Amino acid sequence: MTGLPEPFYAQETNLPMALHMAYADSPYPGQSAKHYAGHPDFAGEVDHTALIARLVSEYPDGWALSTSSPALRGLLPLCPPDVRVMAWVKPFAAFKRNVRVAYTWEPIIVKAAERLEGAIPTRDYVAEPITMRRGFHGAKPERFCYWLFGAMGLRSGDRLDDLFPGTGGVMEAWRKWQGLVPAREYEQGALRV
Repeated sequence: MTGLPEPFYAQETNLPMALHMAYADSPYPGQSAKHYAGHPDFAGEVDHTALIARLVSEYPDGWALSTSSPALRGLLPLCPPDVRVMAWVKPFAAFKRNVRVAYTWEPIIVKAAERLEGAIPTRDYVAEPITMRRGFHGAKPERFCYWLFGAMGLRSGDRLDDLFPGTGGVMEAWRKWQGLVPAREYEQGALRV
């Protein structure tokens, strides 16, 4: 078992020069058994070497991979040199016993698309609280997703594959975001991502 499920494919698009990108929010290295032991797709650890190879070969337009700060050192050498490490900063975090410095951010390794007309410039981080009671450990908040789409260089009409769909929240946010972009509200910062 490789731990690599089939992606949830977004709708096809008619955008000329549409991008085809992927987001992988896999169980973080060393965490699958702890958080997903009962899940049929993630009962074993994900082969991150195979996952990154798949992202590089199947998604040349770009991709993003969420991970943990302890795993970053092992994953970056597997990535091409043109990736960037971006940050999801969590303003609220639980302090755990015997952990002196709390984990209040998560890295996202991003192979962004080339700058194309219609892509929205954004920061290399987002500050957004974690989701609560979404039914799946690690579910991403909607505003995180909106920021990620901008950081990846996605545009309304591009194609996004969610390789680890979990709650389905990323694709739900993608459908909403496509209806907003390039709405004036987003361009003027009303979404505050």
